[in-house]
Amino acid sequence: MNEETFNMSIRKFLKTVGVTSQREIEKAVRGALEAGLLEGGEELPVTVTLTLPGAALEIDIDGKIALE
Repeated sequence: MNEETFNMSIRKFLKTVGVTSQREIEKAVRGALEAGLLEGGEELPVTVTLTLPGAALEIDIDGKIALE
């Protein structure tokens, strides 16, 4: 295994995940605010499930997103 290639590949994937996740979260929260499902001061629980079937990895990463 080439460590440099492996590291760069992971970083590229994580950058894509970060940008896409932020965009989708922002879109979902704005939509929920417009629909009256959220008031705007909440702290929302969030979970990301990371799976890597080839290496038998499945992990949930939990956190919170504050709106105010």
